[in-house]
Amino acid sequence: MRVTSGPVVVLIAAPEDTPTEGRKLGVVAEQFDLIISGATIVEPHGRDRSDLGITDGRIAARGNLTLCDAAERLDASGLLLLPGVIDTQVHFREPGLTHKEDLETGSKAAVLGGVTSVFEEPNTNPTTTTREALNAKLDSAAGRMWCHYAFWVGASMDNLDEISILDPLPGSPGIGEVFMGSSTGPLLVADDDSLRKVLRNASRRVSIHAEDEPRLLSRVEIRDSVAHARNHPVWRDVESSVLATRRVLALSEETGHPIHVLHVSTAEELPLLAEGKSQIGTSCEVTPQHLTFTDDDYEELGSRIQMNTPIRESRHRDALWAAVLDGLFDVIGSDHAPHTLEEKSAPYPKSPSGMPGVQTLLPVMLDHAASGRISIEQIVRMTSTRPAELFGCHAKGQLLPGFDADLVLVDADAEWMVTDEAMASKCGWTPYAGRTLMGRVIHTFVQGGWAVRESELQHGPSGRPVIFQVM
Repeated sequence: MRVTSGPVVVLIAAPEDTPTEGRKLGVVAEQFDLIISGATIVEPHGRDRSDLGITDGRIAARGNLTLCDAAERLDASGLLLLPGVIDTQVHFREPGLTHKEDLETGSKAAVLGGVTSVFEEPNTNPTTTTREALNAKLDSAAGRMWCHYAFWVGASMDNLDEISILDPLPGSPGIGEVFMGSSTGPLLVADDDSLRKVLRNASRRVSIHAEDEPRLLSRVEIRDSVAHARNHPVWRDVESSVLATRRVLALSEETGHPIHVLHVSTAEELPLLAEGKSQIGTSCEVTPQHLTFTDDDYEELGSRIQMNTPIRESRHRDALWAAVLDGLFDVIGSDHAPHTLEEKSAPYPKSPSGMPGVQTLLPVMLDHAASGRISIEQIVRMTSTRPAELFGCHAKGQLLPGFDADLVLVDADAEWMVTDEAMASKCGWTPYAGRTLMGRVIHTFVQGGWAVRESELQHGPSGRPVIFQVM
């Protein structure tokens, strides 16, 4: 990179898919809308002390911009500048379940946590299994969401013949979350013939929730034998995940269609996924919950940490961390799935599975980085750069000229206590309440505009539909 003073010329090549004006080697600007200076830019391959110049919602220049003019200048000395987080698995509950979350409240929680784009799941009421339902969600999101958005289209036994029409559609990353085991109403595709049909007719990578329905049904008596959430991983046991993952990997190989396995929770799945990654291009996700909690936490937190796939014994958490460090996982997703505390207080197994997490995804991972478990560079790869690559998000996930100015500035040395009151989610609680974390989101920019300033919401919703490249 070479930078000259005066009208700035930053000699840096932007990606081929960047619009023509952002792809020029010399990006000339007399004045920027915003210059961010003094921050340390963190990318998957390292760190840099460049300034960032933003114009019309895009990164226009990167380099020494000291002599350049800007309508606004932010001195971010002492902060780390990261590309905005792309959370590829959230449940914002609209339509039909808005007593516990909606698109506005969920997206407020997102930007407060440094998340600038979300992929929202189809298990709403009605489910997102038709073009009409997808368009209704896109219409509902317009002008209300604080972060950028896209909506997964669900697969069910009712729309298997329409998969090729539903994928691809604008505003959607593709077909997902495909539930192989009962978890959420009618969104269940349990048998191999139906799964094969989904994979053969989808255009893009298919997102999979891998739990084996026949095994879950055969163990219902075990589910009902103990009225406490500690029984959840006993019922939805290791084998229920391993069986499903093995089955869907075989179908992926047979059809030649790539899959993305969500919220992996067992040590036994990791060798299968590693082989799938090397042989057939499998990708996979891990959540902060599975990297943080163990079954010991059920005694204190009970159903607050009840989720599918379950929180398990410490040996599984340790194996997941080893796989993170080995580079197996592509994505860290929150699986933000809020329920009210009243719903969660029902005796197990009537208590619903899922917990909020979009606002705490990045802070929890920054805390793990402060403890030496992971580098912030790895966090950036798994929450921004790799998700954008994997799902073909246009102009997102990197801090280069031509990319959208979706940014988060964090203080990696800030200690703070998580409270329920600080959560913007409508459900009003977090399983991390009472924990002291190291690393806090200070500012969030969505398309170059202030969404969060000094850890407070700012100017209002400015999210847009995520644009996806043809993969």
